[in-house]
Amino acid sequence: MSTLIDQLRQGSESAFESIFKTYWEQVYLKTLKRVGDEVIAKEITQEIFIALWEKRGQLQIRGSIEAYLSGSVKFRVIDHFRANITRERHYEDMLLLMGDRDIENETESMYTVKAIEQALESVMVLMPERMRLIFAKSRIEQKTIAEISEELNLSGQTVKNQLSAALKLIRESQAIPHLLIFLFFIS
Repeated sequence: MSTLIDQLRQGSESAFESIFKTYWEQVYLKTLKRVGDEVIAKEITQEIFIALWEKRGQLQIRGSIEAYLSGSVKFRVIDHFRANITRERHYEDMLLLMGDRDIENETESMYTVKAIEQALESVMVLMPERMRLIFAKSRIEQKTIAEISEELNLSGQTVKNQLSAALKLIRESQAIPHLLIFLFFIS
């Protein structure tokens, strides 16, 4: 198996395809068991294999590929739940700031949150790829500058600069009213 990993590190698409065919179902089933939703499990499984291909040159697999992929499932599922908790916290904060919590207001607030998320996504599409990736890791995945720096092999100052530029782009955007930007980033 180590030759397959070595081939993957060297960019062999056939090695990647072999790994994918061998482990896709196993990774999917482990993910499904943890998240309980087929669509989310497929998305996470896809993210794991995309990351495997994108990071093939820096792979540090000390054990088996199976163990590596199991660890990837664990961390991706944790990231998924962390992102959901963060999204729910933003939603609850907005509800508190907007006043009454009756069903009508909650429904209206839910649409407001969706509108903010859509507007933010429309601005993120305009960002250069690296900036968008850093912003998503910071604000959506809730990773620290040090974690992002290490994960993307960038200096901490580069990460800070990219985040500052992303926030400036968002502030200058006409897609999101300034008050809503403030509410989105206060947590």
